[in-house]
Amino acid sequence: MKNFTRSAAFLLSLLAFTQGANAQSGQMEGDPQAGADKTAICAACHGADGNAVVPMYPKIAGLGEDYIYKQLEEIKTRVRIVPEMTGMLDGFSSQDLRDIAAYYEQQELQLAGAQESQVRLNSGESTAALALGRAIYRFGNPETKVPACAGCHSPTGLGNEPAGYPRIGGQYADYIAKQLRAFRAGERVNDSNQVMRDVAEHMSEAEIIAVSSYIAGLYAGDRNTAAR
Repeated sequence: MKNFTRSAAFLLSLLAFTQGANAQSGQMEGDPQAGADKTAICAACHGADGNAVVPMYPKIAGLGEDYIYKQLEEIKTRVRIVPEMTGMLDGFSSQDLRDIAAYYEQQELQLAGAQESQVRLNSGESTAALALGRAIYRFGNPETKVPACAGCHSPTGLGNEPAGYPRIGGQYADYIAKQLRAFRAGERVNDSNQVMRDVAEHMSEAEIIAVSSYIAGLYAGDRNTAAR
């Protein structure tokens, strides 16, 4: 009982210290209600609830407040170049962007869904895209030094928000493939420790198409609409 009491006291003191440290850090907190009133400029491409209807634009619902905020800040400051958004965020303060991120974090992502197709390997042979995509996502390709996507983005595609890895399950295949190609070409460089550039550098075009297709249908429980 004494050990339990000491442990509980330690945990309470640690929690108090953590809360105090967070308060002293001055990190902004997003207000989702305030953010809802600031998203008119976003809705045209990303949808009012963050579920874009055009595959070239990403679904941003439920991606995580910190991740969304990071992307908005870096797009605003031109660290990440998104031609369609150039100048659109210039009039927004950091608090505005945090509020917008908080709003979209509370929205529910709608599954894009996957469709079976064939991809042509470098050998010239064709193979089922979803089967190849599942293998790359879950196990990687040791021969070409491509790590498993699941290691950072979780087996169900829900990501790891504390580590800064976003949810990707259910995202449009076209958008995922576009970002992988951008990382591979060095056109997108806002990945921490260039982890995505190091991954995409070793991916073939067939692997990019296949894993993007698999991700589009990936949801909690590893349920794939086209692979059941």
